[in-house]
Amino acid sequence: MMYEIQISNNYDFKAENYSTHFPNLHKYPATMLPQIGIELFKELKIHKHRLLDPYCGTGSSVLAGMASGFSEFHGFDINPLAILIAKAKYTKLNKKKFLNYRKNVECVVYYEEKNISPPPVTNIDFWFSKRTIKDLSVIRNSILEEVDDKKYQSLFWLAFSETVRFVSYTRNSEFKLYRMTEEKRKSFYPDVFELYFKNLDKVLNTYIEIYLPLLKKQNFHFYSKEFTYKKTKYDVILTSPPYGDSKTTVAYGQFSTLSNEWIGFPNSRKVDSQLMGGKKVKTLYNKGVLSSPIKKINRVDQKRALEVSSFYMDLEKSIKEVAQAIIYKGFSIYIVGNRTVKKVTLPTDQFIAEQFEKNGFRHVLTYERSISSKVMPAQNSPTNVVGKKINTMHKEYIIVCQKF
Repeated sequence: MMYEIQISNNYDFKAENYSTHFPNLHKYPATMLPQIGIELFKELKIHKHRLLDPYCGTGSSVLAGMASGFSEFHGFDINPLAILIAKAKYTKLNKKKFLNYRKNVECVVYYEEKNISPPPVTNIDFWFSKRTIKDLSVIRNSILEEVDDKKYQSLFWLAFSETVRFVSYTRNSEFKLYRMTEEKRKSFYPDVFELYFKNLDKVLNTYIEIYLPLLKKQNFHFYSKEFTYKKTKYDVILTSPPYGDSKTTVAYGQFSTLSNEWIGFPNSRKVDSQLMGGKKVKTLYNKGVLSSPIKKINRVDQKRALEVSSFYMDLEKSIKEVAQAIIYKGFSIYIVGNRTVKKVTLPTDQFIAEQFEKNGFRHVLTYERSISSKVMPAQNSPTNVVGKKINTMHKEYIIVCQKF
C-alpha cells in the first residue's frame, strides 16, 4: 500500500530559516524549522496539550508547542550536547545573577590564571595547539569553580562549546571532524579568551531577548537517553528523526565530540554508535515498503544494505515505543527526508506511515515540502568514488497519523 502524498507550499518557508524567528544558542546540524510545527498545529487545531519529541535535538518542537499554548514538554536525545542546548534555552534564569557569574569567571580567567590540567580529550594535541589547550583549560576550570549553580552553568558551557570548535584545528565549515591543512595551522593563533567572552555575550543576549520572554509556567523535561515508554502518556508527538545512520548522513556525534569531551560528558566518542543505525546487523530488513529497495541496494553493496537495515530496524523499534505513549485520538507528526543510497531512494515517509498503522494509528496525511535552508551537507558520495558526488535530498515529508 502506498500512502498519498500532497504537495503543500504552505510549509516551504523559502525565505526563512531557523534563525529567522528563533536564533539558536549554539550551532547544531539539521535542526527542524519551528515554523512547520506552528502551522501544523493551527491546521490540525492542536493546542494546549502535552508534547513528546523522542529525537528532540536542541528543542525546535518545543518552540512550536509554546507558540500553540502547550504547557508540558518532554524531549529525549542521546547526544548530551543537544540536551545541554535544549535545557539552556528553556530554563528560566535571573539576568542579574548570570551577569554576576560572568564577572567572576572573567576575573579568574584574566587575573588568576593558573596551570590547569585539561580533561581527557582524545588526541588532544592533534586537534589543538598547546597554547589553546592551556587557555581552554583555564576557562573550563573557571566555570566549574565560579558558577556553582548548574542551571546557570549550561549557558557558560554553550559559549565554551562554540569556542572549543572554533579554536580547534577542525575545518569549521564541516560537521564531521576534518583537520585543517598544515599551512593553515601554522598561521592559526586564535585569541581563546576574547572569543569565549564574545560567544558568552552572544549566548546571553540571545537568551535574554528571544527565549526568556517565552518562559512562563511551562514544564520542561529533557533526557539524554533513548526514549522508551514507561507510564506517561502524550497528546501529540512532533519530531524530526535522523534520516539515516549518523555515519553516512548527519554526523551528530562527530560534530559534538570535542565539545562533549571538553565539557566532561561520559562516552562522548560513542554517540554515533548509540544513535539509530549505529550497530551492525547480520540480516537484511525485508518487510513492507522497504523490502524491495533494500534488496536493490544489496545487489550492489551488501555492506551498505546491512547498514541501511540496521537504521530501519532501530526506527521500527523506536516507533513501537513511541506509539504506546500516545493517547487515544492523539497525533504523531514526523518530518523526514527520503535519502538515496546506491542510487536507490528509500521511502522513509511511507515506512513511518506503515509502522504507525501497524501500531494502532491511522494515516491522516503526508505533505511534501521543499527544503530551503536546513543545515545539512550539500553533497554526498553515494558510490564512495573519489570526486564523484551528487546533491543530497531537497524534499522533506510531513507524516501525520492519529491513534484509534
